[in-house]
Amino acid sequence: MNSSEVAKLLGVSTSTIQRWVKQLNLPMGRNERGHYTFKEEDIALLESIREQIQNGALLQEIAPVNEKSTRTGVVKSVEVHPDFDELFLMFSDLERRIDGKADSVTAYQLIQHRREIEDLQSQVATLAAAIEKMEPLVGKREPQSVPPILLDPTVPGKRKKKRKIMGMFFGF
Repeated sequence: MNSSEVAKLLGVSTSTIQRWVKQLNLPMGRNERGHYTFKEEDIALLESIREQIQNGALLQEIAPVNEKSTRTGVVKSVEVHPDFDELFLMFSDLERRIDGKADSVTAYQLIQHRREIEDLQSQVATLAAAIEKMEPLVGKREPQSVPPILLDPTVPGKRKKKRKIMGMFFGF
């Protein structure tokens, strides 16, 4: 019997049956899905627990009447179709090929990056040689003074002639 059938038989809820089994560490069997399964002696044990609780005993004070050895549940083996082996081999081959492709792509990218690094290193060496050639010339040369750039093209000191607004309109 399952938990709900036993609960109906004893007049309690399914969660109460499950709580009793867990808190009292009752060795109940389980089916392939992990649900509790109960035999006649298990139901008798649960009835005695229910009677003790109805008589005022606390769940923590209740000791199981029938101490039993630990039972193990029976798990049914799953039948595997023969085509699954072939399918598994195909997936394994596909994974192996994908891994190989990923490795080759990574190796190609590493080679490309290495070439780019070598090109940059040669450019840095060329620039360093050009700088070394220019350093002696820079040391001998004296800095030239650059005249300041004037933003206002008017000559300093000369005042601008003011125009009158009426003259602008009529041209005098």
